[in-house]
Amino acid sequence: MQNKYEPAYSQLLVEGKLYEKVREAKEQLTNCNLCPHECGVNRKENLGFCRATDKVVVASFGPHFGEEAPLVGKNGSGTIFFGYCNMRCVFCQNCELSFGGEGDIISNEDLAQIMLTLQNQYQCHNINLVTPTHFVPNILEALFIAAQKGLHLPLVYNCGGYEKIETLILLKGVIDIYMPDFKYHLAEFGQKYSKVRDYPEKVKIALKEMDFQVGGLKINEKGVAYRGLIIRHLMMPGGLEDTKEILKFIKEELSSDCLVNLMDQYYPTHQAFIFKEISRRLTSQEYKEALLFARNLGLRLVND
Repeated sequence: MQNKYEPAYSQLLVEGKLYEKVREAKEQLTNCNLCPHECGVNRKENLGFCRATDKVVVASFGPHFGEEAPLVGKNGSGTIFFGYCNMRCVFCQNCELSFGGEGDIISNEDLAQIMLTLQNQYQCHNINLVTPTHFVPNILEALFIAAQKGLHLPLVYNCGGYEKIETLILLKGVIDIYMPDFKYHLAEFGQKYSKVRDYPEKVKIALKEMDFQVGGLKINEKGVAYRGLIIRHLMMPGGLEDTKEILKFIKEELSSDCLVNLMDQYYPTHQAFIFKEISRRLTSQEYKEALLFARNLGLRLVND
């Protein structure tokens, strides 16, 4: 029987099913439909919306102590920041990575070694895959290699929420902790600020699938998460009503013990100044009202 603290993928490796997922994912590289954009391009020859080729791009990696407390623990979350993104957020704080693809092109074998380094050298509590969607085939192959060499940390899928259900189903039994953003409830905001026309529709489907796979956040005796769902919502200036709708969806549609991080650290950067309504910081009153609303709903909050 599998130990509850063992990562989900360990069982797939034992059963010989992990490599099946690698093969299925790699087929996407010649006809990419990994995300809802469904570009259908051969990434060995052409570029789709995300601008990524078939080679993985890593901007940086290492222990991160600024993530949610259940991920950080004592030794930090083992973050791997990937280049490119399947969204175009005008307020992106990492635009050099997401828009420009800043980073090093590496092999999947090297990516596997990074995972092992985060585990063995830095002794991180998890492997935190930041903006991973467009590199799922590379990640799965690297995981297959690393797991055979002793990788045993839980995997965190740290994404923008614009996910395709078929890709998430492929990741079932692989990902231990899903950590998506839920950016907007209004489709108009998704189109205007992130160049994604159907964001609310896709993120709701994605969140339900993630919740189905891993359920609410589970924490071990040391206070470190090993499985479950964490949802981030970066509150936007003037977006209080949109935030309330997002919080209501979480309350009504998802597990009661999923962890919610209602974030107040928005600041205008990159191209945000094009839009007057988001060219300012959030007011303390806006955030206080949203936080009170979330507490009254009875959500499990990082803030509490």
